[in-house]
Amino acid sequence: MASDKSDPLRKYVYRGDPLAEPPPPELSAIFTRHRGAPDALITVLEDIQRQYGYLGQNHLQYLARQLNFPLARVYGVVTFYNLFRLDPPGKHQIRVCRGTACHVNHSAAILSHLENALGIGVDETTPDGEFTLQTVACVGACSLAPVLVVDEHTYGRMTPDAAWRTLTALDEREAAA
Repeated sequence: MASDKSDPLRKYVYRGDPLAEPPPPELSAIFTRHRGAPDALITVLEDIQRQYGYLGQNHLQYLARQLNFPLARVYGVVTFYNLFRLDPPGKHQIRVCRGTACHVNHSAAILSHLENALGIGVDETTPDGEFTLQTVACVGACSLAPVLVVDEHTYGRMTPDAAWRTLTALDEREAAA
């Protein structure tokens, strides 16, 4: 007899409803605050992402079920707006400013260097879950251009090598802690 893993029909085995259990308390609290507000979808999504750092598949399914939104509408909104994340972010979020001042001061070279060094593209996370690389339209620190934001810290007058040193210094600080 073939093992369960090689059985082509195994993927059709009913495994129960993953949403049979009530949502976690923190998710229920978000739903309770917005129940009955038909125009609150974006606000609910923002609250869920603020709570968990991203919008997981179960989060969205619970939202649709609990607040009576069609699941297709929920996914339509999530995929339309680039502020929403469907995957967990890395431990450190790296944002390269692409505003005008940063652009003319070669922020594209910084972005390219980090993509190559990390082995990921924009809006991707390294396989080890350490870094998520993003771009932002403007940080608002034009006098420091080009600017790199790592987590909540802003670094100005960056070069590709200085940006990489900033990231490797994070690893060294964590190892020392």
